[in-house]
Amino acid sequence: MTKLPPLNALRAFEAAARHLSFKRAADELHVTQAAISHQVKQLEEHLHLPLFERSARGVKLTEAGRALLPVLSDAFDSILQTVEGLGATRSGGALLVSLRPYFAAKWLAPRLARFWQAWPQIALRLHHTTRPASFRGEEIDVAIWWGDGGWPGVETERLLPCDLTAVCSPDLLQGPYPLNSPWALRWHTLLHEETDENWRRWLSAAGVPDLKPRKQLFIDDTNVRLEAAIKGQGIALTGRELVADELAARRLVAPFDTSLGGFAYYLVYPKGALSRPAVRAFRDWIFAEAQADRGETSAAVPATDSARPKPAPPTSTKAKRWPA
Repeated sequence: MTKLPPLNALRAFEAAARHLSFKRAADELHVTQAAISHQVKQLEEHLHLPLFERSARGVKLTEAGRALLPVLSDAFDSILQTVEGLGATRSGGALLVSLRPYFAAKWLAPRLARFWQAWPQIALRLHHTTRPASFRGEEIDVAIWWGDGGWPGVETERLLPCDLTAVCSPDLLQGPYPLNSPWALRWHTLLHEETDENWRRWLSAAGVPDLKPRKQLFIDDTNVRLEAAIKGQGIALTGRELVADELAARRLVAPFDTSLGGFAYYLVYPKGALSRPAVRAFRDWIFAEAQADRGETSAAVPATDSARPKPAPPTSTKAKRWPA
């Protein structure tokens, strides 16, 4: 009989492959990055196959790595669900939801009173993070992620569209360098999150791919980034849905028509999670709230493979997955 690889090596590979990052895998498993690298190398030696292609820009999966990842993810998810089912303390009404601070403050928080009124027996806890949550090791039950919906090993349902639009203070529409065309951005400051990827793709979509702005600031907290935009300190990218109040009050304006489409906020949870009453209740409630925003009155869409909303195809090149 073929001997199975060490469990720690399998766990290290699965986490690194899911994040495409040894560092994030190390953070998730609470070990060092060197330990992850060692475990992955041990697994590759056991299989006599490379699982990652390594370069100065990062890592990507080989064909063997792509074949192994979903098998391991499904296996670990199955183990996790079984263990959770055995734990009486988590089979009841406690629910931990992972999401970005800005989305929590702007969209979810104003609606929470209605959830507590409808489901007083569910102890809802919000876990704020700027990183995609792990459903292993953090006891996360359900998450709200932004992106194109293409995440392996989890169930995803499209909750709210959120295309990226440039916004700024109305003061920047005047002055010596008014924002009357995308070219005018070369005289201004672009406000980035962790990288400049979103802005580079937006500029390309706007027809000015070679534009060099006067200055660039990197602010990973969306609350701070948009406050800087409101104060006239630069131009930010965000979803119109999240700044509707600011646009209506003209604390912010959207000077250009260009946006990066095909992205949305998704409800994300492990396979089989809807068998838990608390997860099902939160899922149905949040979709009812999203439908109410769109003026729809029908009941929440049943969470089945045939009825689940499918991710819309991007209308432009993919952007970074975590802007808000």
